[in-house]
Amino acid sequence: MRCPYCGHPEDRVVDSREAQEGQATRRRRECAGCGRRFTTYERIEEILPSVVKKDGRREPFDRKKILEGLKRACQKRPVSAEQIEQIVTAVERRVQEMGEKEVPSTVIGEAVMERLRALDPVAYVRFASVYRAFRDVGEFMSELEGLTRKK
Repeated sequence: MRCPYCGHPEDRVVDSREAQEGQATRRRRECAGCGRRFTTYERIEEILPSVVKKDGRREPFDRKKILEGLKRACQKRPVSAEQIEQIVTAVERRVQEMGEKEVPSTVIGEAVMERLRALDPVAYVRFASVYRAFRDVGEFMSELEGLTRKK
């Protein structure tokens, strides 16, 4: 593993523990070159389904895309990186458990929004506004009214 700070190829594992409900191993490493510490996650490589986009295109499932979308939606909100990671892991697990070779992107988007709605309503609205691509203020207001009714 190359050090993300200096690029040195050698390090040592300082601490290792279970993470993400047993789905990964978190390792704290110390670079043999510069002495700085960094964290890596090790998880079983699983074959994930293809995602069928709204326009019919197919692309491999990418947990990083979900993670980046959630980070943008939760920016400057009281949502921890760990909570975001938990959402991504839960959605990824749900997709795996479906056992399908192809999953519509709508299933993934709705699963993310379901968890985000319970966690932070503002982040939910941010995510939904991009995901649902509201065409006008009326659609946006309808979503907000739906959110206030569900409380």
